[in-house]
Amino acid sequence: MMQISLQVENIKCGGCENGIRQKLMALNGVSSVEVVVDGGCVSVTLSEESDEIIAAIKQKLLSMGYPEIGSVEGLSSAGAKAKSFVSCAIGKMSDE
Repeated sequence: MMQISLQVENIKCGGCENGIRQKLMALNGVSSVEVVVDGGCVSVTLSEESDEIIAAIKQKLLSMGYPEIGSVEGLSSAGAKAKSFVSCAIGKMSDE
């Protein structure tokens, strides 16, 4: 088992948290996901150490609008923020 923690942008609420948890748990090699809304921290426990799994986690977070802090700037950052609103709304709907 291996655990990684990522500081990400745009996490605002439980809807964001729920969406992130659902999407990351669907990835092969992910055993558990913990999201700290206030700190913008995503901790993921992996069933095995793998650069491919870590890259897939970072890509999934980016595609949902939660990029790792410092990884996107300018227009990419604005686009990520817009995507995070959609992911947040989906997370809220699936939480009900």
